[in-house]
Amino acid sequence: MQSETVLTGGRVVDGTGGPSRRADLVLRQGRISGVLPPGNARTAGAVVDVDGLVVAPGFIDMHSHSDLAVLADPAHEAKTLQGVTLEVLGQDGLGYAPVTDDTVEELRAQLAGWNGRPRLDHSWRTVGEYLDRIDAGSPVNAACLVPQGNVRMMVVGGEDRPPTPGELDRMRRIVAQGMDDGAHGLSTGLTYTPGMYATDDEITALLAPVHAAGGYYCPHHRNYGSRVVESYQECLEVARRAHVALHLAHCHVNFPRNRGRAPEVLDAIDEATVRYGLDVTLDSYPYRASATHLGAPLPGWAQAGGTAATLERLRDAPTRARILHEIEVEGTDGNHGVPMDWSAIVVTGVGDPALSWAVGSSVADLAEKRGEEPAGLYADLLVADELRGGCLLQVGNEENIRTIMRHSSHTAGSDGILAGAKPHPRGWGTFPRYLGHYVRELGVLTLEECVRHLTSRPARRLGLTDRGVVQTGAVADLVVFDPDTVAARATYEEPRLAPQGIHHVLVSGEFTVRDGHRTDRLPGRSVRRNR
Repeated sequence: MQSETVLTGGRVVDGTGGPSRRADLVLRQGRISGVLPPGNARTAGAVVDVDGLVVAPGFIDMHSHSDLAVLADPAHEAKTLQGVTLEVLGQDGLGYAPVTDDTVEELRAQLAGWNGRPRLDHSWRTVGEYLDRIDAGSPVNAACLVPQGNVRMMVVGGEDRPPTPGELDRMRRIVAQGMDDGAHGLSTGLTYTPGMYATDDEITALLAPVHAAGGYYCPHHRNYGSRVVESYQECLEVARRAHVALHLAHCHVNFPRNRGRAPEVLDAIDEATVRYGLDVTLDSYPYRASATHLGAPLPGWAQAGGTAATLERLRDAPTRARILHEIEVEGTDGNHGVPMDWSAIVVTGVGDPALSWAVGSSVADLAEKRGEEPAGLYADLLVADELRGGCLLQVGNEENIRTIMRHSSHTAGSDGILAGAKPHPRGWGTFPRYLGHYVRELGVLTLEECVRHLTSRPARRLGLTDRGVVQTGAVADLVVFDPDTVAARATYEEPRLAPQGIHHVLVSGEFTVRDGHRTDRLPGRSVRRNR
């Protein structure tokens, strides 16, 4: 790395939401050592002309599923080319640390639809050991949360039952160890097993060490469909009882029945902020479709005991009939209490290449082409692929998306699932889509306010005072882009297309992207809460 680098002539959007200004940035030893009027910088180091471009803090992805990609993919172009310099991992109550020898393989199988199965030595067991692996060199910086589902699996297993007092104490100790290792908080995935089996009282108890450490609670809550407002209110109540800050993961108000209801959720947040003094933030991605693993819509009882037990139920004719009746007619907890619309679920990837015929089509279309019933085809596909598939759910509302992104607590989270033949384009397009579509084309946010949502506001949630802003002394995590051309190119048909208009990205002053191309640098490190 050059001892000193100067970015000259750029328009600095500093992340605070204030007006932009022309300035030269002097970078030295991984930090910003000067923000000077144009032409005032003097250096013997490298000078990079960024005239006509915006210089902003690097983007912070508050909801990422790059847990394995940051270790297995040195290029990690899905995020580096977007201008992302920090990702928050361990989301939705499921991740790769902490684990035990008994749970690591079950979690790898359960998470294959999100993260694939890259060839990695999974020798770590604790949060600290996982973050140590990232410290060996990563394309981006990474922070992490303690996944509550991991903790429950380590102590209670995959059973749908309350923990004993002794088990609850063990779970609290595991969470405390994760916080001591540097995690920023606790995540839950309350529509995923085994996390969904926990009551709000159990979660509140697990948040005691998070409160003690000054961390935050990040729930994927119980219902984004039939009880969407009530479920957000439950999260607010848990945070109030636990005395912790709250960050609402992928804060969307989905399904046709909830069109126009985003203001109800935001009103509940505002009321809790005023009445109880809650510290609340949220993240969202700028797309209507959501994405998850293909077996997620199954009822929770059918997933108890893990992958093998779930497959056995799907193979048993009477149990399978009960499962499919609940999915189609009643609406399962896995599908947010809404009966399945088979035209809304699109297969994005499979573990078995022999099943690649299913990728890119909805279950309804596949069933019509093959002359089968959609529910039966869905169950057959789950069994044949051993629950390794991924899917899109076309259930979002554009009006709700725009309403939520305007809120004063909003940040960006890609929720980017990078595995599969045709994954969600949000993994490659979230940040440039905000800047191109919602800022330049639609004017939903100003450029300055949008950059604030992508940088300083998430940094504040993470307790980082020297990131997310362009100011003297801050870490030199930066993105340089053309505000007139920046745009996402990834689509549902071609989800891995790189964005346009992002010229340079720097992590700790090192170019991870130079002139739109990924370099070979790996300057990313773990960002731990207690350092």
